[in-house]
Amino acid sequence: MSEQNQHGGAEPQSQHTEHEHHIVSPVVYLTIVLILFVGTALTVWASYIDMGPWNPVIALAIACTKATLVVLFFMHVKYSTKLTKLTVICGIFVFLALIGMTLSDYISRAWGRW
Repeated sequence: MSEQNQHGGAEPQSQHTEHEHHIVSPVVYLTIVLILFVGTALTVWASYIDMGPWNPVIALAIACTKATLVVLFFMHVKYSTKLTKLTVICGIFVFLALIGMTLSDYISRAWGRW
């Protein structure tokens, strides 16, 4: 039989229908913020050094690393469901496809022929 509470009604079943939330320590947030600050300082420092054609590559690598940290920790994707992770991956795939199409159009143009 079901258990009775003090008011005579039946106790609801203790089923978890919601996803349980992952509690992230403030130390993790502070560590990520410090890494982001170091990444920002590294970007500024790298902008003053002439590395030829590698300047944008280095800047984009730092920016992608910082964006990955923000998405994983501050947007809680690291602790989310597989569906959320799949959605983020699909968004990145669509972004890269659009960039690829844009670059293919840019590269295939006949520069200087008109």
